Amino acid sequence: MNVTKLLHTADTISTWIGKAAAWLIVALMLVVCIEVFKRYLLNAPTAWIFDVNNMMYGTLFMMAGAYTLAQDGHVRGDFLYGNMPPRRQAGLDLVLYFVFFMPGILALTWAGWTYFQDSLAMHEQTFNATPLPVYPFKFIIPLAGAVVLMQGVAEIIRCVVCLKTGEWPARLKDAEEADVVAQQLAGSEYVDEESRALAIEKSKGMKG
Repeated sequence: MNVTKLLHTADTISTWIGKAAAWLIVALMLVVCIEVFKRYLLNAPTAWIFDVNNMMYGTLFMMAGAYTLAQDGHVRGDFLYGNMPPRRQAGLDLVLYFVFFMPGILALTWAGWTYFQDSLAMHEQTFNATPLPVYPFKFIIPLAGAVVLMQGVAEIIRCVVCLKTGEWPARLKDAEEADVVAQQLAGSEYVDEESRALAIEKSKGMKG
């Protein structure tokens, strides 16, 4: 397996997990709508709904971390970084990955696993009229940490490749800017074919 295939495999796994977790948005919306209907129209609120909302949102937030990293979507103060040549960017990223990222994610994964084990041992439950088990949700902490750690290793490999070649390896994009622009312009009645083609061509040069 060459380096590019290895990187794209990691990107694919992170993307699949992120997209699977994204369905929790739909579930969360349905749960909230049903609860609003029950609470204000039927006067029959659900005791455990607040806990379920927190668990679903927390799961979505944590499991989307690796996907965001794979898409290079995390916030960074790039007023200096963006003007650096690729090798300098890779060198800076590599230092930061080893100094901050790896210790932090390893600590999160290790502490999360201990946290989950303690919760499982006592069969921890929520404190309400209808208690729910907490340990399945707490298992998400080490699981999310492990997935982000995997993607982080892929990012470190990207840095090493860039240091050697002077160029960033291609990412496995979820949605290219050109695809988004093409979809937005496809049904427009106010843009002629020449302008549409020019906009799509320009979008291909955008930084991912």
